[in-house]
Amino acid sequence: MANIPIDRLADELVSAVKEYTDDVAEGVRKTVDKTARKVLQETKALAPKRTGEYARTFTITKEDGYGTTKRIVWNKKHYRRVHLLEFGHAKVNGGRVKAFPHLRPAYEKHAENLPDEIKRIIKNGG
Repeated sequence: MANIPIDRLADELVSAVKEYTDDVAEGVRKTVDKTARKVLQETKALAPKRTGEYARTFTITKEDGYGTTKRIVWNKKHYRRVHLLEFGHAKVNGGRVKAFPHLRPAYEKHAENLPDEIKRIIKNGG
């Protein structure tokens, strides 16, 4: 271990904490990106495919802020249709249209391990 003068101790501690924080933030960002890509791939595979356009237009939007990392999987062109297909809906003349769950099952399958992965990243320092 290096000998650090007492007047530089605070600077060295701040530097070490900043390096740890940056490593953890990068690890979390990579893990969230990987999970979002898995959810996107599974959503496209489970989506109804009459013409295939609906499944092709799913995309990921990144929203990073200070201390936050968000990835939103959504349908860029048919965003109004997603909840109707996901949960089913009422017909105009009565009755219901069958639900085609595709986004929620993909999210539940891949995102359930995300908190454990983030805890592991924090514990290991990146």
